[in-house]
Amino acid sequence: MSLTQTQLKLSSLRTIMTALIALIALVALIAAARPAVTTADTAAAPVPASATAAPHIEVAFVLDTTGSMGGLIEGAKAKIWSIANQIIAAKPTPKLKIALVGYRDRGDDYVTKVFDLSEDIDTVYANLTKFQAAGGGDTPESVNQALHEAVTKLAWSSNRDVLKIIFLVGDCPPHMDYPNDILYPDVCQQAVKKDLIINTIQCGDDTSTTPVWRDIASRSEGTYVAIGQTGDMQIVTTPLDEELAKLNAELGTTLIPYGAVERQESVRAKQVMAEAAPAPAAADRLAYNRKVGKAVQGGGDLVDDINAGAADLDTLKPEELPAELQSMTVDQRKQYIAEQTAKRAELQGKIDELLQKRQEYIDAETKRQAAEGKGSAFDSEVNTMLRSQAARKGIDYNQE
Repeated sequence: MSLTQTQLKLSSLRTIMTALIALIALVALIAAARPAVTTADTAAAPVPASATAAPHIEVAFVLDTTGSMGGLIEGAKAKIWSIANQIIAAKPTPKLKIALVGYRDRGDDYVTKVFDLSEDIDTVYANLTKFQAAGGGDTPESVNQALHEAVTKLAWSSNRDVLKIIFLVGDCPPHMDYPNDILYPDVCQQAVKKDLIINTIQCGDDTSTTPVWRDIASRSEGTYVAIGQTGDMQIVTTPLDEELAKLNAELGTTLIPYGAVERQESVRAKQVMAEAAPAPAAADRLAYNRKVGKAVQGGGDLVDDINAGAADLDTLKPEELPAELQSMTVDQRKQYIAEQTAKRAELQGKIDELLQKRQEYIDAETKRQAAEGKGSAFDSEVNTMLRSQAARKGIDYNQE
């Protein structure tokens, strides 16, 4: 090989090496410019609610309880369990908390009554039954204060994956002239910052209410609807309600209240209240409890809590047991709980069969009423708005 050929090969080799070094440098620059993916970044990525074990929903009903709202309030008492069933109809079954804020006006018996968010729907029902329509007089009401307390005083979750909705229900506009009042535009701004949706449901046709209710919903990423003064709720009575009410009473005989005396009394009171409710409401309560896997809401039943791993008979003190168990031996207590568990399972099997037939009847009746052109009703509007807004959190009701 001549000297010239050797020099040419060395020159070519140097050119290739230079290009390779330049390529490596370019790759390094691109890698440095790209943000690193860390474990924290991966964890922060949003996960659709449908992929989680159970989506969470928090709902507050802010209700005008002045004298003109009697029909709506009585209808809500009859339909609260039905509404709760509609809310948890997604799959997987959502975990639900409900709050109540009743409001009237300055100078009435009260301006607001606030019952915080709770997953104990038995207690929510009990609190709702305490609301009676009275007071009022002049057209405007203390809407501003009620909304402000709903946004700021309730224990809303800070998790932005949770669906959080306020339903403002009333027939009159707010007082905009009260001193020391936080006006609704500011409250709506606070709601948006807390990821709260405010929907407005106008009862009746007061023309001074409509623009304000529309404005509140618009400012809070919510929806406005108008319904009849009484709420227009249709109570569907089925041929199966009475039999379900009897099974509800039998189911109550399997409850074993435990814990502090007050807690035991609470469990018994909830069952008494359920048995005193109209048969359709009692049936709706049974349906709700079957979906969430409990015989009573809020805990305190030994059969439920042992099966859920929330209680251990061996660690309970005798005074934490009901009187009938205190005089038993440990083996007798276990035998008694086993018998109550078996009895409950048998009753729940019958209940499940009847509930399925009852739901088929209700579905058919609902379709018939829709075909007849029945007007908008409070419960159906709540259901429609919530399902639409649930999609924002990935909660899918189409799988039910």
